[in-house]
Amino acid sequence: MTKLAIENLKLREAYSSWISVSSRYSDLDPNEHVNNGAINSFFEEGRVNLRAERMAVLDKNILSGFALVRFTVEYLREIKYPGLIEVGTMVKKVGNTSYTLGQALFRGTDCFSVAEAVTVFLNPNSKRPEPIDEHLREILNSLECPIRDR
Repeated sequence: MTKLAIENLKLREAYSSWISVSSRYSDLDPNEHVNNGAINSFFEEGRVNLRAERMAVLDKNILSGFALVRFTVEYLREIKYPGLIEVGTMVKKVGNTSYTLGQALFRGTDCFSVAEAVTVFLNPNSKRPEPIDEHLREILNSLECPIRDR
């Protein structure tokens, strides 16, 4: 991710979907920080929440029609236990067979981590990439963030 992309992802107003997750004692590393595995699972909760909130009207099996092909994380600050973490998720880009999500973890106005995830739409039978259908494309475009990386 570029420095500008990271700065844009740190803007709370960029996000169209939110979910709160709790850090757990078992999420701590030996330095008493929430570990990267837990942080990555927080981002996963955000992606699943976006699909459940905004794409469930398409098909009851909507969560099985995608494959995560790239996931990039920048860990900006340590997250301390205990506390709630707010996960923001938004659509950065819609392509032919894939879309890119931007995500961030917040506690209040503090941004702890940002991520980008590229997800490919798969044919349920062949498991090969397939063009995103028009209804799904409309939903994704409606969630696209107006903040652009340069």
